[in-house]
Amino acid sequence: MKNIRNFCIIAHIDHGKSTLADRLLEYTQTVKVTEGQMLDDMDLERERGITIKSHAIQMEYNYKGEKYILNLIDTPGHVDFSYEVSRSIAACEGALLVVDASQGVQAQTISNLYMALEHDLEIIPVMNKCDMASAMPEEVEDEIINLLGCKREDIIRASGKTGMGVEDILQAVVERIPHPVGDESAPLQALIFDSVFNSFRGIIAYFKVVNGVIRKGDKVKFFNTGKEYDADEVGVLKMDMIPRDELRTGDVGYIISGIKTSKEVKVGDTITHIARPCDKAIEGFEEVKPMVFAGVYPIEAEDYENLRASLEKLQLNDASLTFQPESSLALGFGFRCGFLGLLHMEIVQERLDREFDMNVITTVPNVSYMIYDKQGGVQEVHNPGGMPDPTLIDHIEEPFIDASIITTTDYIGPIMTLCLGKRGELVRQDYISGNRVELHYKMPLGEIVIDFYDKLKSISKGYASFDYHQSGFRPSKLVKLDILLNGESVDALSTLTHFDNAYDLGRRMCEKLKELIPRQQFEIAIQAAIGAKIIARETIKAVRKDVTAKCYGGDVSRKRKLLEKQKKGKKRMKQIGTVEVPQKAFLAVLKLD
Repeated sequence: MKNIRNFCIIAHIDHGKSTLADRLLEYTQTVKVTEGQMLDDMDLERERGITIKSHAIQMEYNYKGEKYILNLIDTPGHVDFSYEVSRSIAACEGALLVVDASQGVQAQTISNLYMALEHDLEIIPVMNKCDMASAMPEEVEDEIINLLGCKREDIIRASGKTGMGVEDILQAVVERIPHPVGDESAPLQALIFDSVFNSFRGIIAYFKVVNGVIRKGDKVKFFNTGKEYDADEVGVLKMDMIPRDELRTGDVGYIISGIKTSKEVKVGDTITHIARPCDKAIEGFEEVKPMVFAGVYPIEAEDYENLRASLEKLQLNDASLTFQPESSLALGFGFRCGFLGLLHMEIVQERLDREFDMNVITTVPNVSYMIYDKQGGVQEVHNPGGMPDPTLIDHIEEPFIDASIITTTDYIGPIMTLCLGKRGELVRQDYISGNRVELHYKMPLGEIVIDFYDKLKSISKGYASFDYHQSGFRPSKLVKLDILLNGESVDALSTLTHFDNAYDLGRRMCEKLKELIPRQQFEIAIQAAIGAKIIARETIKAVRKDVTAKCYGGDVSRKRKLLEKQKKGKKRMKQIGTVEVPQKAFLAVLKLD
């Protein structure tokens, strides 16, 4: 056990975590690196150049004549996947904190660092991209020292591209990171930190052994669900899965036990023996809190059950996704899903399409509201379609959050303007160190759901970090904004919005839909309405066919007769014709600005 080291790599987006991981794999001769980012094995990750999933891999390293086993977990940097990071941290004893030498310490660096410190991990600061012309090693070292309070010589200068400093990193991992502590003779306790679905072998759970030993063929049970299984195969994770006869305390590996239903595997659960169970489960996982809710509907109604199965399989691999069934007038049966943010929503939609061949429609994202009627009853509404008639409503309460934004003093002005525009109230501001300031705001959750985070990032050049927790409900002046096409309401496009924003939003939605809905043979009226009152309108002109082309000369009544006939046809078409709203339109409404 004393020769095992478990560590993860944490950093802000684009600070070179995956490239550095490639160099470590290459240096320890675990794998021949044939292309960049070997651990990012999903097509989506390759295309977008981001890490979406944490990836675990085992390396062997000889140091001073001894063989060490290093278990590395490469983690995502984007805030929407911070739950992946928190789970990886729970399975490690140390972390490489990677900071880009040309960009310095950034928001996600700080929030991931705090997460690691809460779990008492040993932090090794690494300054990456030191070979770049734009690198500012001295300034960035000062920032890291300010942040961590470490010595200057503790910071390793490295480059994921050239491989500089890689040996220093491996030596630091062996010397500085403590080996796992645990009792091999105690009852088995293993923490599940991830799982994947394999169509041949069932569900494969990845775990870290905290106490005890697990052997092939053992009878095991999952602590929280209480289900019992045989360990058909256990092993370690290299680029492929490599079976072993046993895994001892401190090892990270996988277990295949022929589990078929995804509900039985919960990330954060504890595996133990049936014969000699442990007393309690391992602590260390908080429940995930979705920020954004949106309806996900199959395009073909008969795909509903397939969509449910696909979501369950996806949830195994992405524990931060939550869903429950719901139905809509326009779209039929589907699911109300909870996501951590808009990028997360986009990725889930892409993965459903690619991995499970599910073509889905996603509605406008929103949050849940409390609606009080005049009889004193109360109901929780997740989507605007479920709202009672406006005449019966006494008042509506919306969820508020306590937000804290960490930024440098240069960006306070624009950030305050942004928060005020989102109906935020400044509670206080604290100066942390140097030119760094923390702003505390009370804000409605509904306002930050759609584009707040993206705007915050662009205003502050990626430097502001944003964290929040819910602080309860408050009464608000909210109205339901409906979109009508030829007088018929499209419930998937209706939103709940604050009265002050309604007129502006209604007008912008109509303009956007006018661009996106294809022209038909008949005229289409797009209207935005609050209750019975129309507040905006755009008209899509009909595609005209020139029916008078065959008349040349002759009496004008011949032309008029043809035009009248056409007019009647158009009128009839408008009564029975339906307007298809393309998927692009649903997504464009989210990006309205």
